[in-house]
Amino acid sequence: MGRLDWISRPAGPLHGTLAVPGDKSVSHRALMLAALAEGDSRIHGFLEGEDTRATAAVLAQLGVSIEAPAPGERLVRGVGLHGLRGSERPLDCGNAGTGMRLLTGLLAGQAFDSTLVGDESLSRRPMRRVTEPLVRMGARIDTQDGLPPLHVHGGQRLHGIRYELPVASAQVKSALLLAGLYAEGETEILEPHPTRDYTERMLAAFGWPIEFAPGRARLSGGHALRASEVQVPADFSSAAFFLVAASVVPGSDLRLRAVGLNPRRTGLLQALRLMGADIEVLDERHSGGEPVADLRVRYAPLHGIELPQALVPDMIDEFPALFVAAAAAHGRTAIRGAAELRVKESDRIATMAAGLRTLGIRVEEAPDGAAITGGTLGQGTVDAHGDHRVAMSFAIAGLVARGGVRIEDCRNVATSFPGFMELANGCGFALKAI
Repeated sequence: MGRLDWISRPAGPLHGTLAVPGDKSVSHRALMLAALAEGDSRIHGFLEGEDTRATAAVLAQLGVSIEAPAPGERLVRGVGLHGLRGSERPLDCGNAGTGMRLLTGLLAGQAFDSTLVGDESLSRRPMRRVTEPLVRMGARIDTQDGLPPLHVHGGQRLHGIRYELPVASAQVKSALLLAGLYAEGETEILEPHPTRDYTERMLAAFGWPIEFAPGRARLSGGHALRASEVQVPADFSSAAFFLVAASVVPGSDLRLRAVGLNPRRTGLLQALRLMGADIEVLDERHSGGEPVADLRVRYAPLHGIELPQALVPDMIDEFPALFVAAAAAHGRTAIRGAAELRVKESDRIATMAAGLRTLGIRVEEAPDGAAITGGTLGQGTVDAHGDHRVAMSFAIAGLVARGGVRIEDCRNVATSFPGFMELANGCGFALKAI
């Protein structure tokens, strides 16, 4: 793959009604549970991104038939809990951290060995948070000093554990719950802060007995998953870029359709409202066990805030967009308690801080956050370091900068948000690939 850079230029008001792509987290989980279910499952609103396609390719390599009757649709012919077949070749997760971590839990209980690999970025991401508790359950997993590739040994007898997560992580929790499907006895996960409960809701929708409440989940092995129809809601993390963009570009008025509003995902919505954003939640409803609604966002002058730490776990993917909102706001925004940003696709604190400083914004870094003093953004060249969310966030910055912002290394945007440029330019961005 060659390099891809963007230029984002100042633009007029943003207008229109947008349908952002399906939720990536839900798409990954729907594929995995449908693969392990008895019978055929249909997935609607599936995210056609590189990450989710990588997960589909891994499951196909393990013997699952997955058809794509139309864009955004998948027909998964489930093989049952014990129907996967081992592969001699490594299982390539691409750039998908969610895919790799969840598959590690799913594969820990299989009869066959598996090797999980990823791209250069994923190969630098820490996996011990997943592998250590899985080993406590009886799994055998070899890592490269805690990093991928991961070699998961088959034929291990797993047993349920009661595990208190040292750091709140929906991916780790989900990996342990998937391993728990294969474990003898009960698996109970306790979190220091509640994280998104997609896996719990979807397990229930596929008929697996599970108890869950904010901050805890409990299930036992020995049941079966039943095929289901899954409607994937629009991804709040993708909607986030447009929520921030319309909030900071004067005269803007956007409506975002059928956005997933899982309460463990919408910290940014609350943070923006604290900053003075004008966001209405319309036509609230449920889709596939998940709360969804239309969101209407209009321009409003934002002001700096001290971000409540209680919101941090519910917006960990949206921080790059929040950094841009803070840069465009009046006053100082302080963010603490977000150390996990250091080990995302890039060190998101360092990457966003460096880019915003290049554009003339004052940013003081801390190990677990930053303080951003809002001001006028200037033109300049920033490096996204291959991080899709950083690239899209600086595309927003370009809308309100004096002159254009050149964003280097944007190719990975296709992993989470295929069609971002077309959708953005359709509602008023001035974004160009170079």
